[in-house]
Amino acid sequence: MDTILVVNAGSSSVKLQIFSVEGEGRLRRQIKGQMDGIGSRPRLKASGAGGDPLADRAYPIEAVPDVATAMRIVGDWLREELRINPIAVGHRVVHGGPDYDKPVLIDHGVVARLERYVNLAPLHQPHNLSPIRSILANFPLLPQVACFDTAFHRSHGALADHYAIPHQLYAEGVRRYGFHGLSYEYIARTLPSVAPDIAKRRVIVAHLGSGASMCALKDGRSVESTMGFTALDGLPMGTRPGQLDPGVVLYLISEKGMSASNVQNFLYRDCGLKGLSGVSNDMRELEKSENPKAKLAIDYFVYRIGLSAGMLAAALRGLDAFVFTAGIGENSATIRERVVEQLGWLGAALDPIENSRHARVISRAGGGIPVYVVPTDEELMIAQHTLSLLASSRSRNPKQERLS
Repeated sequence: MDTILVVNAGSSSVKLQIFSVEGEGRLRRQIKGQMDGIGSRPRLKASGAGGDPLADRAYPIEAVPDVATAMRIVGDWLREELRINPIAVGHRVVHGGPDYDKPVLIDHGVVARLERYVNLAPLHQPHNLSPIRSILANFPLLPQVACFDTAFHRSHGALADHYAIPHQLYAEGVRRYGFHGLSYEYIARTLPSVAPDIAKRRVIVAHLGSGASMCALKDGRSVESTMGFTALDGLPMGTRPGQLDPGVVLYLISEKGMSASNVQNFLYRDCGLKGLSGVSNDMRELEKSENPKAKLAIDYFVYRIGLSAGMLAAALRGLDAFVFTAGIGENSATIRERVVEQLGWLGAALDPIENSRHARVISRAGGGIPVYVVPTDEELMIAQHTLSLLASSRSRNPKQERLS
């Protein structure tokens, strides 16, 4: 049986999913797992398609010091114990820069180009590339595909793409990219079956999680996003500030004496909900907390979503539907209720019972714009891209290697 391995690597974890390739290019999820606590408290956990446990193993700290080692352990487990040898590996890569507007087969040249964007996505890019390098070194003929969070937004027009800076910087790649593109692409592809009446119309999608952004869709394409050059912009996130006056950065450097690397670390790790609340970067903990600063952080999060909805509605010149997705958007009925209240001026009205049930449609029947909750599936999107590229490349290069 042919399978595809999907990898999403972070600084201290490697998430993986295995999809079997069925007839006519269909994909079926077989395994979902992750190696957490890399370099601290390593643990491999995995389950089958029905939720049945397949692995739950702790390792000594020294046994899993980095992502490359974690990938080796995961590969050995898949190959030796489950007899799974993928025909290809698909990777989430956060930043594709100006070079890539669609998924691409990986070689050493691609990796070298992607290394140029490490400073634009320091929380993600270096860790996305680590398992790619490991597989290239150990299985050089095994096809790997990079799927970019920026690619879906490359359909933006010039007005949405530019900053008001000299054109030379734009030519060098300083532009508004947008992120969470794999999630938005999945929602755009799913809406025709979920809500065919609005799938090609003016839709705002709110991807609300530890990383958070919003996207304006028209005719199933991205026309505007809250994120820009890096994944720092737009909505406040777990540890990132969202929209910020550049003067704040200048102040941190000139008045606080912070170096560029210290500012980068501060903005990516110490701001957002964590910085504002002083309690946690986890919305679940903030919702349980009685600390007034936790309440402020939640209020701010909802307020900025409301402001961004107005901006995106202006870009669309109207609004026909609103969609919640990702961890907070799919699971927090309280946040959804408060956001829909912010959208009242656009014609949104909540059905509290349907919202509490986490129903697909949570807006009031017969009201204004419909409001949906649509679970995202970035891993399936990656698997689909990987299978498609693999099929198109086989005729050009018949050699292939499995993870064995």
